[in-house]
Amino acid sequence: MKVLHIIDSLKLGGKERRFVELFRGFEKHNGHITRNVVILSDDIYFTDIYKFNSKIHFLRRTTKHDPTIFRKLYRLCKILQPEIIHSWESMCSFYAAPIAKILGIPFINGMITIAPEQIKPLSQTWLRAKFTFPLSKIILSNSEEGLKSFNVPKLKGYFIPNGFDFLRLNTLENKEVIRNKFNIKTTHVVGMVAVFSNRKDYASYLKAAMKILRKRADVTFLAVGGGSNLDKYKAIVKSEHKDKIKFLGNQKKVESIINVFDIGVLLTNPGVYGEGISNSILEYMALAKPVIATNGGGTNEIVIDGTTGFLVRPYEIEMLSERVEYLLNNRDVASSMGQAGKGRVINDFSLDRMTNNYLELYKKCVNSTQ
Repeated sequence: MKVLHIIDSLKLGGKERRFVELFRGFEKHNGHITRNVVILSDDIYFTDIYKFNSKIHFLRRTTKHDPTIFRKLYRLCKILQPEIIHSWESMCSFYAAPIAKILGIPFINGMITIAPEQIKPLSQTWLRAKFTFPLSKIILSNSEEGLKSFNVPKLKGYFIPNGFDFLRLNTLENKEVIRNKFNIKTTHVVGMVAVFSNRKDYASYLKAAMKILRKRADVTFLAVGGGSNLDKYKAIVKSEHKDKIKFLGNQKKVESIINVFDIGVLLTNPGVYGEGISNSILEYMALAKPVIATNGGGTNEIVIDGTTGFLVRPYEIEMLSERVEYLLNNRDVASSMGQAGKGRVINDFSLDRMTNNYLELYKKCVNSTQ
């Protein structure tokens, strides 16, 4: 099979990690698939892409909506003659969908990576969906809830959850090394790995942390990630709590940091953003950490409330702090939830499972045109 993938960048992000993890999975199927990758910028964080058996083509955008990409992509497709075009986000779908239609190539539209409560009419996302969905052979999401959010026709909708590669855990740093590196001296550690943007509810996380720290001194709260709102959230933390609420910025060896967590937290602003399948949550669970996350979207497809962790209502500081303290005080329960979560990732969210699902989807697309 000859598949052409198109993505805007390989910057640090969930969609980009999923993309590269899939290519890692494809390495086991070298003889079955020929891969070409079109990238629309030079922003490459996941440099592993260069290690895989793929040909990379840079069609760099000079402006946000560069119209020359249509011509460049058309010419490239004429040369490569892919059997499938697979787009990974909305702007890429905007470029690729009409070209796939003109050339008669099955188009997999993978622009759905979120599961909001409502798509705002006439927003860019809404407009691109309206334009590209009719031109798509398959409309792909990483969550079932994402298909519902975008009201995808049943005959076109398909969802493949993210997959976690357990080989990522083979090079974990020693826990004491991590603790010393970040000057963690408390018995317990709670952490949240997420970008500092309006999509994530760091405000509730930090408020709950300070509420807990007013009662106990045996826990450190970590905030792992960078972003435009980082300084704003740092300012929320009162001076007396700054030794136990630590902002670590972007980290490359995030698995080793998560490994020192007792609890993994992911909070979302549902009015702004709807989670698809969160890589952070999968990482917590793969490392056998109980999860506390905002109820809604694709999160409900990963976290089983009361079994692998807890789902909490948005912005409920009291509920969040109670759940954190409950798990800190009941280590047997926390350990049981963590092991249940790890088992769930092994059974339902493995890299092999994700890779095989993509291969089956590609076969379905190719066979339907023969």
